[in-house]
Amino acid sequence: MLARDFNKDPFIVIWELTRACQLKCLHCRAEAQFRRDPGELSLEEGKALIDQIYEMNNPLLVFTGGDPLMREDVFDIAAYAVQKGVRVSMTPSATPNVTKEAIQKAKDVGLSRWAFSLDGPNSEIHDHFRGTSGSFDLTMERIDYLHQLEIPIQINTVISRYNIDQLEEMARLVEKLDCVLWSVFFLVPTGRGQEKDMISPAEHEKVFIWLYQLSHRVKFDIKTTAGQHYRRVVIQQKMREAREQNGEIDYLDAMTRQGLTGSIDGLGRAPKGVNDGNGFVFISHTGDVFPSGLLPVKAGNIREQPLADIYRYSPIFTSLRNPDQYKGKCGVCEFRHVCGGSRSRAYAMTGDYLESEPFCVYIPKAWRKLKGKRS
Repeated sequence: MLARDFNKDPFIVIWELTRACQLKCLHCRAEAQFRRDPGELSLEEGKALIDQIYEMNNPLLVFTGGDPLMREDVFDIAAYAVQKGVRVSMTPSATPNVTKEAIQKAKDVGLSRWAFSLDGPNSEIHDHFRGTSGSFDLTMERIDYLHQLEIPIQINTVISRYNIDQLEEMARLVEKLDCVLWSVFFLVPTGRGQEKDMISPAEHEKVFIWLYQLSHRVKFDIKTTAGQHYRRVVIQQKMREAREQNGEIDYLDAMTRQGLTGSIDGLGRAPKGVNDGNGFVFISHTGDVFPSGLLPVKAGNIREQPLADIYRYSPIFTSLRNPDQYKGKCGVCEFRHVCGGSRSRAYAMTGDYLESEPFCVYIPKAWRKLKGKRS
């Protein structure tokens, strides 16, 4: 995959194939319904969209929902994308739709990875969060199917007040399940997600440090979503370790060593600070285009305008790609170009996607210097 300019082309495209789903998850961004929306993009519209996506330097493409398997033509869509050379993965819900036959079909079509959500190390926590009894046991059974068919597995976990005390247990489970990637989501209060379910700013920092330490002792890789300030913690930890070893490491070197700049790795993680609208674009089931699924500010619709034009020229997207426009401490933070804070969480908590990340405890050097001058 070629290097890319995020001002022109996204690193990853998320397409919400449908909002239909059999689960009732507490945090559901899509506020999923049991029935499909008749206004969904058709198969032909989907193929045209894939053509547009491919022309934008062939980014990664993820099918999400709702539950993508609620669409009968999901494998026709996937086959079209794979045949064009697009790298596709899917995040279906763990429901009875995920049969062994469906997984085999996905493999035959050429889907590169399968992602399942596990939000607790046991059925009590996971089933409560997913709003459906039996979801945990069904997920574990379907993961076993994936192993039998030798399909790489990614586990997605939403960090919330319901599971923060079980993270060590969760990590052991992810390792036991022989997953290639643990994708850790930090709750954003949008859709069904509630502010009361979030962990505190101090707990965010504590989890970030724990994740960094965990990354040195497990064989699976770790990725964060809506936790952009994890990148800042990684850089700080790298620089601290170098000082303790009587060595020196500068800011850029710390970024490079952690894969935060440079080339894209084999797991499809971003080469630098992907954020909402900056290397990232979300397309809804009806063709609406957003900076991400967690930032519900519409920038256009692919039925009315090419995706490339919306991504490249929409004032919403262009402002999100300029960290110098960020407000408050994020706007002066020395980590703003690699971190930038969650624009989704800023919007959810303040109504302004350019405001500071409200769940970050870090005080930028510029603010500390200013305070020193005043005192």
